[in-house]
Amino acid sequence: MKDGGEIDSLNGHSTNSTSERLRSLRSNPVAPSHKVMNPQINAIDFNERPFIAIWEVTQACDLACVHCRASAQPDRHPMELSTDEGKELIDQIAVLKVPVFVLTGGDPIKRPDLFELIGHARSAGVRVSLTPSATPLLTREIVVRLKEAGLARLAVSLDGASAQTHDAFRGMTGSFARTLDAVRWANEIGLPAQINTTFSRRNIAEMDAIASLIESLKITLWSVFFLVPTGRGKLNDLLSADEFEQVFARIHTLSKTATFDIKTTEAQHYRRYVLQQKVAHRKAGSVAPTAQEKVDDAIGRAPRGLNDGKGFAFISHTGEVFPSGFMPLSAGNIRQQPLSVIYRESPLFLGLRDTSKLEGKCGSCEFKEICGGSRARAYALTGNPHGEEPCCSYVPKGYVQVPPTVKRASNLHVLQGA
Repeated sequence: MKDGGEIDSLNGHSTNSTSERLRSLRSNPVAPSHKVMNPQINAIDFNERPFIAIWEVTQACDLACVHCRASAQPDRHPMELSTDEGKELIDQIAVLKVPVFVLTGGDPIKRPDLFELIGHARSAGVRVSLTPSATPLLTREIVVRLKEAGLARLAVSLDGASAQTHDAFRGMTGSFARTLDAVRWANEIGLPAQINTTFSRRNIAEMDAIASLIESLKITLWSVFFLVPTGRGKLNDLLSADEFEQVFARIHTLSKTATFDIKTTEAQHYRRYVLQQKVAHRKAGSVAPTAQEKVDDAIGRAPRGLNDGKGFAFISHTGEVFPSGFMPLSAGNIRQQPLSVIYRESPLFLGLRDTSKLEGKCGSCEFKEICGGSRARAYALTGNPHGEEPCCSYVPKGYVQVPPTVKRASNLHVLQGA
């Protein structure tokens, strides 16, 4: 997942200059002209720091998920960030004061130093969440050790309302049962648990049943992912724009009664949907239902406008920095530059944060500052990270729809992960 076209101007720093800049950052984490802000509120400046940073600690995994963005393999990559490099990255996350830091994979449990890394994060004051794979490696003993090391939240995936659907999605018999076990184990020891669900054509028929199952579990957050056709994810599995709206309606209704928070990933236009519902209630003279009090473990809601490269950074197992795990465009490598420099100064990230570059419907949309559409999905389907969101049914006021262009076969490598 590398594209050197965006980073030629970023590689001029030697290892020594990088170390010097890191020391400077530790001494002066925020430039004098910038106000230090509470990272949990909407005042966070996306030009200065990400709200969410995800580190793919390894691509090794024993599952073969049909939608895997990383096309994970059983064995670890020899060029993975070392333990010391991982600790250095965690120190940078601490300096940047990133509110949400996630260790993902592949399967993070494949790394023997995982507990050491989590312990280091705790010592550095970094709150860590983890997304392990539901394989035989995930045992109750491991969950206990993760909490003892300092893990703040465990996130497991549930992609079907039955073992048949989920296990087919994940490519391993027993994954469904182990996912439910992991939530129960976490509950037993007081470790907050999160469920991640990726909706696609393979499980959309079970949307209501999945939601009902999740309502029966004790979790802090349901993170609803919407497929981006990259890696193993296929274009034929992508939901239509109208189906996106149907999912939006279901989770919006559930959000009013659920005891857990609900967030979306790669469905930035859900924010537009929520605002439209509020306006509709106001025009009808009715009061929109208010969500009941949630669990105590709320991480903090992401500020409006969060998007790929805009309040979000993804660090790969080899140190490449991407705007998203679903957008295979590299902005640099933390082995050559500090994360803060890549995030703040790379042309790729700067461009993605500039809404004037948005094209098509997204560029003309009155909701573009709070939404902006999925930049990863636009890139996956068009090869243009600034193109319009392909799975949004909303047409901006006064916008004249341009006939869609035919995708050239030469671009299909993005869709099929070749």
